Amino acid sequence: MLKTIRASLALAAIAALSAAPGFSQSSGQAIYKEKCLNCHGPSGLADAGVGKLMRVKPVTDPEVRKLTEMEMVEIARNGKGKMQPYKNELSEAQIKAAVEYLRSFLK
Repeated sequence: MLKTIRASLALAAIAALSAAPGFSQSSGQAIYKEKCLNCHGPSGLADAGVGKLMRVKPVTDPEVRKLTEMEMVEIARNGKGKMQPYKNELSEAQIKAAVEYLRSFLK
């Protein structure tokens, strides 16, 4: 009986842990929160903290809006102005995912 209970609990724990990733943030959102949030803000408006201090342009700025996804990826990869490059910290897929998340604020 005790063995059956232990086995059931183990299966329940495995099932719960395997379902957890479905509830987690998208990788782009998680990367954005870790690497981009301080300067670009929670909604891409760069209207507080470091973003405001460094005069980061919001995602709604016409100059930013006109950038293609690939141009934004290039900027994130190699840096621009005061923005540091992330090519040595993030993979291409991670950079692209973070850019896609930032661009989602335009919708």
